[in-house]
Amino acid sequence: MAFALSTSRSRNLEQSVLMLALLAGLPAIIVLIALTWGQAYTFEVRWTVITVIAVVWLGAAAIAKQLVARTLLLAANLLGALREGDYSIRGTTIKGGTPDSATDLIMLEINALGDTLQRQRAEAVESTALLQSVMGAIDVAVFAFDMTEHLVLVNPAGERLLGRKAEALTGRQASELRLAPYLTGEPRRVLDHPFGHERGRLEMRRSTFRRDGRPHHLIVFADLSRALREEEQQAWQRIVRVLSHEINNSLTPIKSIAHSIRRIIARETSLPRGAEIQEALSLIETRSGSLGRFLRAYAQLARLPKPERRPFELLPLVRRIAELEDRLPVTVSTETNVTLNADADQLEQLLINLVRNAVDAALTVPAPAASAVAAVAPATAVAIEWTVADGTLRMHVLDQGPGLPETSNLFVPFFTTKPSGSGIGLALSRQIAEAHGGTLTLENRADTRGCRAVLTLPIADCGMRIAD
Repeated sequence: MAFALSTSRSRNLEQSVLMLALLAGLPAIIVLIALTWGQAYTFEVRWTVITVIAVVWLGAAAIAKQLVARTLLLAANLLGALREGDYSIRGTTIKGGTPDSATDLIMLEINALGDTLQRQRAEAVESTALLQSVMGAIDVAVFAFDMTEHLVLVNPAGERLLGRKAEALTGRQASELRLAPYLTGEPRRVLDHPFGHERGRLEMRRSTFRRDGRPHHLIVFADLSRALREEEQQAWQRIVRVLSHEINNSLTPIKSIAHSIRRIIARETSLPRGAEIQEALSLIETRSGSLGRFLRAYAQLARLPKPERRPFELLPLVRRIAELEDRLPVTVSTETNVTLNADADQLEQLLINLVRNAVDAALTVPAPAASAVAAVAPATAVAIEWTVADGTLRMHVLDQGPGLPETSNLFVPFFTTKPSGSGIGLALSRQIAEAHGGTLTLENRADTRGCRAVLTLPIADCGMRIAD
């Protein structure tokens, strides 16, 4: 409608210019015709002069109309190019920069508009690139839905949260993605295990924004579990450092004095009850040494270095770890080799801890049940398997033990369910996994008795590839 009005006005303007040019020249034409007709010319000369005057008059009016039309068409072409996004076309002026006429002023303004639009487009492209980089870098899941509850935008953290790529998620209904409950209700809430028990605690926030003039829903999920674990880990590290310093300062002289007194008493053969004193001092010295070793083991939590990433093959590493355990058979169920760019020593320690815990759990089964399991499936008492899918390595360590009665304290330092355990194995293992950008969880098996340790490592963070 606007284009039709603009075209109509343009045509009216051109017709008006033509009519004004004709009217402006009409008096002069009449005078010239009258003067020519009043002269003593022949009839042929009179008509020739009148014809020339009329042609010049009409031609000048047509040229005036054409000049106006050409200026308007040039401005229309320049504006059309700007509308199509071509900001490289510019109009020229007679003096190159100083407006000498209305036409020059129009060209200068159109050129200035093109410069402004080009600068704004560059800023928009840079802002979009920055937004995409931020969306990809943040560890916060972002989902955008239109008013029909179809997903229109998801960032990499959202892909990891739902376990699928953006191509498989975009366009899906919120109900299909199990996100419909978060489009209504309180706009801010804390959720416990909304996408399975291994997801931990999430904070959900919802807001609205406009895209192409239409309202959309924005849902953001922030993982609180990792932040809480990092704070908890720092607190334990501070406690361990203080305890190690203070207790070691007391243990060292106690152990040294006990050893010295033992040597003195050993030379005094006539001392009454010397053997009992020797035994008591030996116990003090032994327990002091054990407590020192205990504290040094806990100090690993406070001194775990950053991963030193180097390429290595996963399959030989897992087979070597399986061969180290001689109490029960450990089966490597997967033959797919994967090359990792990670810290092989730290991941080896992690897997050794998981396999050792799995074997300990399997050995706690009562003797008749244990013998029955061994008789039925002696090679699957403990198994290691893994898969690579959706950019993630997912490794399972399976056992056939009694399972987990309680999982909330498994990764708490100093907590252990084993009589001779130190309580640092799982905490150290999870610290190693998270240092590589992954996760470590334990869960009871649904298909049979026992526990499953699940180690996930993102391919992007660990630089994995399937070995040839």
